[in-house]
Amino acid sequence: METNKETTPQWKTTIIASASLQNHDVNRMLTAQQHRIRFSVGVESGAFIFPLSGTAFLLVDPRDVSGPVEQSGLIERINKFVQVHRNSFLLLYAPFNGKREMEILSAIQHRFFGSNLRILPVRNNAEIVRGMLTIAKATSKPHVDSIRNRMSLARAHIIESSPVWEMLRDML
Repeated sequence: METNKETTPQWKTTIIASASLQNHDVNRMLTAQQHRIRFSVGVESGAFIFPLSGTAFLLVDPRDVSGPVEQSGLIERINKFVQVHRNSFLLLYAPFNGKREMEILSAIQHRFFGSNLRILPVRNNAEIVRGMLTIAKATSKPHVDSIRNRMSLARAHIIESSPVWEMLRDML
């Protein structure tokens, strides 16, 4: 029996990670997929940066937030992260959706509504890795160019075969 094998090579990239994440399981998972990880003490604690795609991810665990969110320093930490990284994502680690996790998520959403921060709730390490890699790959060259080309082709095809467009052309 023949198995289907991917014809495209596996995507690999370099990731700059906070030195605070050196012993995190996510690093082991990324290394197992042959990504190159460089640790830096100059990077915000809990951050992963994908230089080739220009994306940065900040991993936040609600269990590390003590007291009210506004007084915990978390908002200031996220604010600094958003100011430094133009294309920023917050990975909110919440293995279950308890009251505390929802309060933290709500506070972050209210504070950063309208900013360039996107919040990605994740339940486990596999979701963290999958989320980061999917976003980083889709926004890195040459993948972003390929996606744009495919979107342009799809748009052109829709316009050409759309009955609405045909009707509008006939009206003119």
